[in-house]
Amino acid sequence: MTNYTHWFIRARLKTRQLLLLVAIAEEGNIHRAAEVLNMTQPAASKLLKDLEDVLDVSLFDRLPRGMRATWYGEAMIRHARVALASLNQAHDEVQALKAGRFGQVSVGAITTPGIMLLPHAVSLVKQAHPTLRVSLQVETSDVLMERMAQGKIDMLVARLFAQHDKTALRYEALAEEPAVAVVRPGHPLLGVDNLSLRDLSHRSWIVPPEGSVLRHRFDLMFREEGLDAPVDLIETAALLFVTKMIGEGDAVGLMAGDVGRYYAEHGIVAVLPIELPCRMDAFGLITRTDRALSPAAKVMLAALKRAAAEVYGVTLEAAA
Repeated sequence: MTNYTHWFIRARLKTRQLLLLVAIAEEGNIHRAAEVLNMTQPAASKLLKDLEDVLDVSLFDRLPRGMRATWYGEAMIRHARVALASLNQAHDEVQALKAGRFGQVSVGAITTPGIMLLPHAVSLVKQAHPTLRVSLQVETSDVLMERMAQGKIDMLVARLFAQHDKTALRYEALAEEPAVAVVRPGHPLLGVDNLSLRDLSHRSWIVPPEGSVLRHRFDLMFREEGLDAPVDLIETAALLFVTKMIGEGDAVGLMAGDVGRYYAEHGIVAVLPIELPCRMDAFGLITRTDRALSPAAKVMLAALKRAAAEVYGVTLEAAA
């Protein structure tokens, strides 16, 4: 028999205390946090003091113009976000079941698998469970990792970098991601024989923003060839803008290989006949080992693994 002796039961932890922690972190001021939660400031101050007394730590530094979370506070806020997100998901799942739906799942992906893998996986899910609600977010790996840590996403197809906290994460590699150079259809460079990096070094380029891995490797590939990196640059991660600019001018765009080929198949761009010595790190399927997946999430995970075998030829361990 389970022994329910958790500290938060003994402390009679209230949901409003978790909401208050998050609100103070976001508002930076207990007065505004109280207003957001529709409570008086004295009531909010008492809720916070009660929690600090139970934990025997100070959760916020009281500053002349607001409040700043201490290390203890940052830990509690992080877990409060996860707990509240989990409660929201529980409510949504119950409402979905009441309405006769199978449930819901939230999936995050970077652009390449968002185009190549997720449509196939979602189709597999919908064939078997038409009422299962799927929410898809396409963002950078950093953004997706943060949302998963907050409990807002069930699983990811993304990259793990050195700065990411890998505690309680399971990573299953899927594929590497070479880059390609793309131009508008009919661009003069498409007719150049034996196209080289030297031919591209003085061109106008549309590249990912400064600080991204692909941008760093873009600069590096020219230097390794003894060339100056291009200086006529437009920096953006917005693919709609990139394809529009390429279609209206002579700029060269840097894209992930599968993304570039996808747009080329639809006649939006053309891939230049040059193999770039520039590639991203491998991406993979990322799940958490410290949270139980809902039935809907298990269905989605199985579909992703089945789709990965067909798209990338990678056989992953079957989802439990």
